[in-house]
Amino acid sequence: QVQPVESGGGLVQAGGSLRLSCAASGRTFSRYAMGWFRQYPGKEREFVATINWNGEITYYADSVKGRFTISRDNAKNTVYQQMNSLKPEDTGLYYCAGDQENPLGSPDPAYVDDYWGQGAQVTVTS
Repeated sequence: QVQPVESGGGLVQAGGSLRLSCAASGRTFSRYAMGWFRQYPGKEREFVATINWNGEITYYADSVKGRFTISRDNAKNTVYQQMNSLKPEDTGLYYCAGDQENPLGSPDPAYVDDYWGQGAQVTVTS
């Protein structure tokens, strides 16, 4: 069972930056898409960004395009999300997620849901 561990959340003022990291165990990490999702209190979890197995294909939600960058280091079994120009509406619990069923496949957000981390809180103040 893969158990990813997020880190890097915190409190930041609007306009600031944070970098989230997600370390995942497992020898097959490098063969599967990974992604980030977020959830606001009382609302459903939503897609933020996904990345394919080798980092060459990325998808972003419209709300974060141009501000967030997802990347991965397969040698470290880690996926990152650099978040710049943060806004108060970016506040939420950020989850790392991974695909375990489509090796070398597309980073379609619908596929990236086989395992989840515990979440990292990001709070952006105005």
